Amino acid sequence: MIKAKIAPQNPEANLGSYDEICSRFSWGDVEKQFTWYHTHQLNIAHEAIDRWADNPNTANHNALIFEKSGEIKTYTYRDLKIISNKWANLLKQYGFKIGDRLFIFLDPCPEIYFAMLAAAKLGVLFCPLFASLGYDELEERIENGKPRGILTNPDMDEWLPHDDMQAVQHVLLTHGPAPGLSAKETVVEGLADSMTDQFSTRWVDAQTPLYLLYTSGSTGPPKGVVHAHRDMIGQLISARYVLNLTPNSVLWADCDPAWVTGTVYGAFAPWLCGATSVIQADPFLTSTWYRTLERHNITVWYKTPRAMRRLMEAGEDLVGRYDFSSLKHIAVVGEALAPEIIYWFKKNFKITPHDTWWMTETGMICIANFPSMEIKPGSMGKPLPGIEAAIIDEKGRRLPDLTMGELALKPGWPAMMTGIWEDERRYKDYFRLPEWFLTGDMAIREPDGYYYHQGRTDDLIKIGVKLIGPYEIERALCQHPAVREAAVISKPAHPGEPRIKAFISINKNVTPSARLNQEIKAFVKAKLSSEVVLKEIVFMEEIPKTRSGKILRRALRAQDMGLPIGDHMKIKDF
Repeated sequence: MIKAKIAPQNPEANLGSYDEICSRFSWGDVEKQFTWYHTHQLNIAHEAIDRWADNPNTANHNALIFEKSGEIKTYTYRDLKIISNKWANLLKQYGFKIGDRLFIFLDPCPEIYFAMLAAAKLGVLFCPLFASLGYDELEERIENGKPRGILTNPDMDEWLPHDDMQAVQHVLLTHGPAPGLSAKETVVEGLADSMTDQFSTRWVDAQTPLYLLYTSGSTGPPKGVVHAHRDMIGQLISARYVLNLTPNSVLWADCDPAWVTGTVYGAFAPWLCGATSVIQADPFLTSTWYRTLERHNITVWYKTPRAMRRLMEAGEDLVGRYDFSSLKHIAVVGEALAPEIIYWFKKNFKITPHDTWWMTETGMICIANFPSMEIKPGSMGKPLPGIEAAIIDEKGRRLPDLTMGELALKPGWPAMMTGIWEDERRYKDYFRLPEWFLTGDMAIREPDGYYYHQGRTDDLIKIGVKLIGPYEIERALCQHPAVREAAVISKPAHPGEPRIKAFISINKNVTPSARLNQEIKAFVKAKLSSEVVLKEIVFMEEIPKTRSGKILRRALRAQDMGLPIGDHMKIKDF
């Protein structure tokens, strides 16, 4: 842990005094901010879009700005209400009803967001899928979710397992011509436009399923995480307090909607705040990313450490060529934010990145560094008001400060998942200890209430009687001037004497050598403890990670055992 502190970026931010807000916070007070609290008619699409579209003062405010291949499409709240109504009528025409599933398998395009809103208005459970999924991955998800229909395009239609889609009644293509792979194909291009723009939103129960996301994470097989319309309560308050959103905010959450961050903070959360969401659909390029910030006057940027590191690697010269004066806040999710990234962005953007922590299963940001609060570099921050977190042992007992244990949350926050699709046993496993939701993450809480991530529960390394997380060793490795990124695993050895193996990618101007190998081993031993001995170092071009930047240690373990690791960029998390 680093003792340095960074002063609050914005003492006047939405949250204000953390301690004061926490002392009087209640989820019930947040509920009063929604129209359904008074009308008893609930649907997230109404709160996110229609309420603003029906207000003359906000109807023409930009809700979605979508950019791809140089083309920019802008949609106001009124536009999104009209378009989503038409899409809801289209889905209704094809028999979709409350409880049905709609899978969305598309390259980035506005139709993804139209379909998500339309499904929500109908009470249909929508499920965005990564466009990079392979045949077997699609087959597995379709077999599990049994969607009534799949929205896709002709090129991606060819990836679908048509011979194993008995439950699927419709393959809806955003444009033609249809490839003719099955009789279920229908080209819907233009059909939505011909629909009436009037639609009576289906009022639902707060527990009605809203979306389904399949996540592999870094420790197990895919699971379908289910979230409900009630999530809007947590989405709203987290967007306000953590991202500091207001109706004047322009948020760019540069992440795919098939990742929970893209669904929640790329769409619903900013709209619940009446803000503008920007979607940049082009492949990563440093100049494109900087131009997007400048062109759209981005005020809040939510991104991953992986993307930030790529910007760092492009150097400092390019940063000064763009105008980032509109940018007021940067938030980060995906992995622990390395201090060097914090200081690089603070130097070059004049803004301090704020780390956040949450999971697909939590449905909202749960622990964060807030704009109005001091930052301790390397820390995840403090729990969001209304969230009770603790570090516990294997029996569910709270551990003292500065003691590593499992991060656990008290169940009951409004965005908590409602289930794992078709897998009740796996869902209950999160609650196997009384009174706790088990995250599977190891962490430390220090006396000021800040939390520090230490890796997953199955990543722990036991040295003597002491447990340490791989993150501590990886941070020491990354302090060596030759090391760009590092990942650590332990291998079975004598009890209390694990064989620690490091996988390292080095800086471009450095050449791997036996001398460098020994130098790095000695460096880590001096930095940490004589008990921490690196037995092996493997130099790699790139450390395998998920899309959000989380290190895939199980892929490294598989490689170490001589097993194939596959395409690690297809492995999703959150």
